[in-house]
Amino acid sequence: MNMHDSATLREVVEADGDTQADTCHPMFRDAPSSVSFKKLRKRLLRQTRQALEDFGMAGSGNGRPGRWLVALSGGKDSYGLLAILLDLKWRGLLPVEIVACNLDQGQPNFPKHILPDFLERNGVAHRIEYQDTYSVVTDKLPETSTYCSLCSRLRRGHLYRIAREENCDALVLGHHREDILETFFMNFFHGGRLAAMPPKLLNDEGDVLVLRPLAYCAEDDLAKFAEALRFPIIPCDLCGSQDGLQRDAMKVMIADIESRMPGRKDSMIRALTNVRPSHLLDRSLFDFLSLDEHRADSVEKTK
Repeated sequence: MNMHDSATLREVVEADGDTQADTCHPMFRDAPSSVSFKKLRKRLLRQTRQALEDFGMAGSGNGRPGRWLVALSGGKDSYGLLAILLDLKWRGLLPVEIVACNLDQGQPNFPKHILPDFLERNGVAHRIEYQDTYSVVTDKLPETSTYCSLCSRLRRGHLYRIAREENCDALVLGHHREDILETFFMNFFHGGRLAAMPPKLLNDEGDVLVLRPLAYCAEDDLAKFAEALRFPIIPCDLCGSQDGLQRDAMKVMIADIESRMPGRKDSMIRALTNVRPSHLLDRSLFDFLSLDEHRADSVEKTK
């Protein structure tokens, strides 16, 4: 596709947010034709493209098209991520190769056939890898503990390795707006720091980027998107069965704020893009001591 074709396709997408059934990615062949779904799809595409652009996600930096490993857990968010990225790529708006990857962690009752069947049916390049991290987590931690942190670290290590083996520039995750806000408040209340999930970061080894293109997308929208496209959702039987997680408390708190003051979630996300170090208390980010010198200089100039 040349630049003219891509620009023309972009105009069509922005005009109506949809394509004809015979010119869409196979994942959308049975998509609803309702106006509400078209608006939802267009909104998610727009928000994802905005994140891609704002944080420079699509540039490989080495003169060749990027190659992304998209982590697919079987939940609504990762299905939505894969579908949106494939939709953008199909429209000529995302010049990267996409490889979907599911890490089968040995969780009980995990239906091994669902994801391979889904990916093959939709013509998606993929890799399925089995690593029994479930036994490691349950062996290391008592039943009363929450498993999320250790499970996540083990999973991330394997995904980095797979990204290297697949010659991918980036590991792409399905974290959305609410995930970022929940992480921010967890760090705020429990970690004593102002930090969230960055939309783009470099791993400790410095060889794999971690991208979160859904940073601006609402969880409710992704849930509606998954339901409309009838993704075969696979529940988590490990951490998903545990109650009383700190993240659950943050989710409830944020939802309550949004119900009382609609639009606060968007406002909070905007706040994370609009930081004023001089109005905080971090001396490593702003030189408060130099203010006295600046004031002295200003006073001297006025004499």
